[in-house]
Amino acid sequence: MSAAPTTSVVPSLDKVDFLKLQNGSDIRGVSVAGVEGEPVNLTEPVAEAIAAAFSGWLVEKKKADASGHLRVSIGHDSRISAQVLQDAISRGIVSAGLDVVQYGLASTPAMFNSTLTEDDAFLCPVDGSIMITASHLPYNRNGFKFFTNAGGLGKADIKDILERAADIYNNFTTEILMTSKEQAHASIKRVDYMSIYTSDLVKAVRKAAGNTEKPLEGFHIVVDAGNGAGGFFAAKVLEPLGAVTAGSQFLEPDGMFPNHIPNPEDKTAMKAITQAVLHNKADLGIIFDTDVDRSAAVDSTGHEFNRNRLIALMSAIVLEEHPGTTIVTDSVTSDGLTTFIEKKLGGKHHRFKRGYKNVIDEAIRLNSIGEESHLAIETSGHGALKENHWLDDGAFLMVKILNKLASARASGVGGGSKVLTDLVQGLKEPAVAVELRLKINQNHPELKGGSFRDYGEAVLKHLENSVESDPNLQKAPVNYEGVRVSGFGGWFLLRLSLHDPVLPLNIEAPSKEDAVKLGLHVLAAVNEFPALDTSALDKFVQA
Repeated sequence: MSAAPTTSVVPSLDKVDFLKLQNGSDIRGVSVAGVEGEPVNLTEPVAEAIAAAFSGWLVEKKKADASGHLRVSIGHDSRISAQVLQDAISRGIVSAGLDVVQYGLASTPAMFNSTLTEDDAFLCPVDGSIMITASHLPYNRNGFKFFTNAGGLGKADIKDILERAADIYNNFTTEILMTSKEQAHASIKRVDYMSIYTSDLVKAVRKAAGNTEKPLEGFHIVVDAGNGAGGFFAAKVLEPLGAVTAGSQFLEPDGMFPNHIPNPEDKTAMKAITQAVLHNKADLGIIFDTDVDRSAAVDSTGHEFNRNRLIALMSAIVLEEHPGTTIVTDSVTSDGLTTFIEKKLGGKHHRFKRGYKNVIDEAIRLNSIGEESHLAIETSGHGALKENHWLDDGAFLMVKILNKLASARASGVGGGSKVLTDLVQGLKEPAVAVELRLKINQNHPELKGGSFRDYGEAVLKHLENSVESDPNLQKAPVNYEGVRVSGFGGWFLLRLSLHDPVLPLNIEAPSKEDAVKLGLHVLAAVNEFPALDTSALDKFVQA
């Protein structure tokens, strides 16, 4: 006689603070043990509960009735915990009564696209989509990004989902977990959605070059995927367009990231792609982050297109197509970029806040009130275009650059990537550019039990007041984040981190001496706050 199934709450489940998994509009956690001081908090049951919660949220959003099954796609990057979490998420979705379509290795932008594609053979469009990724974070981390056809979910949505997930998790029984395993095993479907996504990118470049089959023929372009999910770009996008991709590197997915961090902001990563371009005498180099929602490029001379230069290049391309349009960026872009966009290109620069979702949402808002904007882009390499549904897609950004190469070639302009380099001629760049992180000690008695956010705001207010009494300094007339000040030919911005007890300080100046003068002013103001660790700034001004 078989034992009766148990309905008791699973005793072995760890207590989890679900809201601590929120990272802005994403979910992030530790999914692999082995790093001291970083206990695993993104376990299989946690992932299953989050997926079930997203499913409940989705049913409410779509106002679905019982007769129409909603469908959710799942993809992942190259992280070593991806497969385990994909299976757990699938169980959570199936247990909530929704259909699951697994894509396997995929990019974040492709996952959003799957909510828009209309193709029954590929079970598209899906109603919702989940990407398993933690961007460029270390191998032991993972997380989730969520999409509907309206775009990525916002902070409030993520909080809602995590609160629902906590309730689901606390009511898990052994029987529920066993049943979801059996149901998922029987009902999961799998499709190769990346083949549709890459085919669309290829078509976009061909169209821009007057429907030429191989518009990149004769170009030598190397790709560095950093062992993330972007390796497809060489064989599935560039080669069908006629480009030679010999010398491309780190295309194989490897979630231990053995060669360098897949991050276009990382100096080691940028050095790796630059060396590959020069060594192979290539026309262009392209580098992606782990899940391909960020990118950067390098021209044939080793000149990098990342951070302010990438924004300048994309602004030049977009303003040719949409003269006078507003370019929305994050808060740490340079004064030189503003001058370049407004004086050289004839556009308008709207410098907003840090956070790619903030930048994209601001561009959407401006359009809604009658101010035309076609590009929202962050110095991190997150860039979104109105023509591409405001999706931050690193591969699509590179397609816009390839379009420029292809159309120049089609109109008889040679010179490889020189056409791109020429587009950023006149961008004034600082001799010194640094970012220092001033940490708030949350255990310091000075906080008196208050939040680090309140303490940080007090630091910013004090700095702002100190600037008004210094004739050498001028507060930025329009500013949406922190305290931004010009002086000594440069500028500084002190702001509060979006998620951490940290005040990042950016300084740009024409010389080290001028940068130190700006740093000394900040130091004099913040020294009155003993819970603030100013060691990084102390070191900078003394060097």
